[in-house]
This record gives sequence, C-alpha cells and structure tokens, in this order.
Amino acid sequence: MAQTPSTMLPLGTQLPTFSLPEVKTDQVISSQELATDKPVLVIFLCAHCPFVLHAKDEIARIADDYAEQIKVVAISSNDVDSHPDDSPEQLKQLATDTGWSFPVCYDEDQSVAQAFHAACTPDFFLFDANQELVYRGQLDDSRPGSETPATGSDLRKALDTLLAGEQPDPNQKPSMGCNIKWKPGNEPEYFA
Repeated sequence: MAQTPSTMLPLGTQLPTFSLPEVKTDQVISSQELATDKPVLVIFLCAHCPFVLHAKDEIARIADDYAEQIKVVAISSNDVDSHPDDSPEQLKQLATDTGWSFPVCYDEDQSVAQAFHAACTPDFFLFDANQELVYRGQLDDSRPGSETPATGSDLRKALDTLLAGEQPDPNQKPSMGCNIKWKPGNEPEYFA
C-alpha cells in the first residue's frame, strides 16, 4: 500500500476558513463556529483508507477524551466519482458505526483540502485557541498491518502540552496515509 506523508504546513498558519455540509445531519459546519476559545483539531480522512480504518477507534477515543477541552471536526475531500466508497453516505455509515461524536464534513470541490495543504488520510491539524497551527503530525507510530496498536501517542502528547499552556515540540513526524484522491485536473501544486 502506497504511503503519502503530510505536507507539514508551517506552524503558526491561521485556521483556514471553510463552510461545509456535515454528513450525519446535513447541517453546515463553519470554521467560524469552531473558532471559539478552545483549540480545534481538524482531521482529513475518508471511509475506505486502510490508514483511517486502522486509526478510527483511537480517533474516536481522542475526540471523546478531549471533548470538554477541544473542538474536533473531520473532513473528507476525496473524489467520489473515482472512489465511491468515500461518498457522504459511506462516511455517515463509518461515523455512525465507529461512534464518532464529532462532525464529519464533505469537501466536494476539494477547496478546503487545498487551503489546508492536506495530502493524506488521515492528516491531523491542531490549532490553538487563537486558531494558529501548533501541530500537524502523525497520530502515532502505528501503521496498518503492524503489530503496533494505535494509541494516538504523538497527537495526545501535543494535545496535553497545548492544554497545559505550552507549545508542542515543533519537531513533528508527518502523518502518513493514502493520498487524497484529487479530481482530474484538481491536484494542487504543493502535492505534485
């Protein structure tokens, strides 16, 4: 299975603005309503990726464990014409089956993925309460097919450090996963 690393968007980048439909409720979720006095964790994922499926339960645990302290939103940007398993209906099913308590949005035109410089699934972006990027690294060292269970150790360490009032270590390992499935002619320059 091919592995694509995160682009490692520069730390300090402001939370990009977006407004997207949520697959479970059909309500629109905006970055403005997320940008309160809490940190925001944005996760790019999809329904079919083995890396996401490997991490899905730990992603749920992290969202639940930190529910009082942060806001979490997931975004899928894959081209559903080439990958129908990533349709909003399939995302809704995965979110329901896994018990994800956070919004799962669909980025049909892929503009939000481009604004974040997202490259893979899963791709994690943690913004502080001022909406500045403080972490854009891996969940942990586990990978599909490995004997290492998903613990979320890297992301949890960044969250705990941030919530303790400190900045996460800037030496971060990129997330690794399947590449975002771009629509023909839509592949961004940063990804090429």
